[in-house]
Amino acid sequence: MAETPDELIKLERSAEDARVELAGLTGDGYDAQWRRWRAAAEQAQAAITAHAEATGANRYELEQAVKKAVRHAGEAPSE
Repeated sequence: MAETPDELIKLERSAEDARVELAGLTGDGYDAQWRRWRAAAEQAQAAITAHAEATGANRYELEQAVKKAVRHAGEAPSE
């Protein structure tokens, strides 16, 4: 797999950040945050699909590389 585009990583990170914000919310606050998460996730998925189609990349492999990049970025030791 070629290098994972930074823009896709940023979009996935945004979606993941929005998902994390759901923790502890209830009622209207949860519903509003869930809509923000869903919109961010849909944007990330659409960008992954478009990039895969434009480059001929395997969409599944591209999505996994993006998700892995986002997850492993959070595991870096703090300075």
